[in-house]
Amino acid sequence: MSGWFEIVALLAQAPAKAKEPPFWMTMLPFALILFLLFPIVIWPQRREQQKKDGLLNALKKNDRVVTLGGIIGTVAHISQDGKEITLKVDDNTRIKFIRSGISHKLDGGDNKEETALTAG
Repeated sequence: MSGWFEIVALLAQAPAKAKEPPFWMTMLPFALILFLLFPIVIWPQRREQQKKDGLLNALKKNDRVVTLGGIIGTVAHISQDGKEITLKVDDNTRIKFIRSGISHKLDGGDNKEETALTAG
């Protein structure tokens, strides 16, 4: 019977502590996530922001634009510091916007689409 007690006592002892992996192995999944995050998310977002900044910096008087709120108007005035833009929405209606409130510029193709929507 003493043999059984010895086996049970050996099994009850804590198993030998497993060796911990090195630090670089634990950080490898995080590095892979960052490595994949840049080309998938961050670089396209930067390109889009540069494109929008270029559009906003190229705005000039008489450009037709759409605001973030969906208001369509024509640039009537740009302030000296370039931060405020006054849009002419109707004959007697002018609204001031911060330059970053402009969503995009309407091109020739967008004007045809707009007139088709308002006509029908």
